[in-house]
Amino acid sequence: MLKYIGKIVTSAVVFGLAVCSVGMTVAKADVPESKDPIKIVMMGYSGDNIIMFIYGGLIKKLGYNVEYTPADYIGQFTGVAAGDLHIASPGWDTTAKAVLAEAFSSGNVLNMGSIGIAVNEDWWYPLYVKDDCPGLPDWKALLEPGCVKALSVVETEPKARFLSGPLEWGGTDPERIAAMGLDFEVINAGSDGALSADLVAAIKRKQPIVAWSWEPYWIPALYPGEFVVWPEYEDACYDDPTWGMNSEMTHDCGRPNGQMWKAAWTGGEKIWPKAYDVWRKFTLDAKTAGELVYQSDVDGMDTQAVAEKWISENESTWKPWLE
Repeated sequence: MLKYIGKIVTSAVVFGLAVCSVGMTVAKADVPESKDPIKIVMMGYSGDNIIMFIYGGLIKKLGYNVEYTPADYIGQFTGVAAGDLHIASPGWDTTAKAVLAEAFSSGNVLNMGSIGIAVNEDWWYPLYVKDDCPGLPDWKALLEPGCVKALSVVETEPKARFLSGPLEWGGTDPERIAAMGLDFEVINAGSDGALSADLVAAIKRKQPIVAWSWEPYWIPALYPGEFVVWPEYEDACYDDPTWGMNSEMTHDCGRPNGQMWKAAWTGGEKIWPKAYDVWRKFTLDAKTAGELVYQSDVDGMDTQAVAEKWISENESTWKPWLE
């Protein structure tokens, strides 16, 4: 009798293990939930593109089909809201705060959390520029005729040049220049690479220059310099002309600081829930992000190769995201 009961128990245990094994196989087989491609946004900045290549490479390991889709930095959020794009390139509070707020409030774009990187982005200059513009980093130094003359170039003279990023990056520099009475003209670089190349070339010649830069980024880390100090940003600065020094115009302040935000099309969470779970878990620290951009911009490594290298060397970091 005892032997008979033992056989029943043993059989039950074996059966239970078999069921568990089948269940685990089924659960694993559920990912990817759809063979439809996940459209991941790629835009005109190597640092953000490296992040997107890392994410895309990771979800490919789970069997997802991925399409890297070029899109405009600001315009991408319209495409994400419509479901034409699925995973947005990170939105920076410094340049996309209002656009992000509108997208998230629509209900069609999910706030997937911060990448984990605090960002600062504004007008930056090499320290030697203070010889021509004494009083910096206070923005009022940029009003002085001698400073304006030193910062002028052939295409802007007699005005000073502000070397800005590509047009697709957005920014409100023309509005700030008008509101604060600066004798500057905005010249947009054709790409992030062109912006960096022009800035570094000027630094090597010790040519006076003020340009768009940000942190974390390798140029402010590598070359001594400072960000211009403006009246501190408040939301009212961009919305209410009566706020600030100029009672007739908005944008008489610095840019907002903040975070890099992850975003995704709301409808995609039902189609690819595990891929969305990975995006929510995905984080990167500022030091790592800066090193990755340096490998691309300075060492000349292809952005996708930089991402693949990080994936191959950091399994202990990303493996929990896929579980």
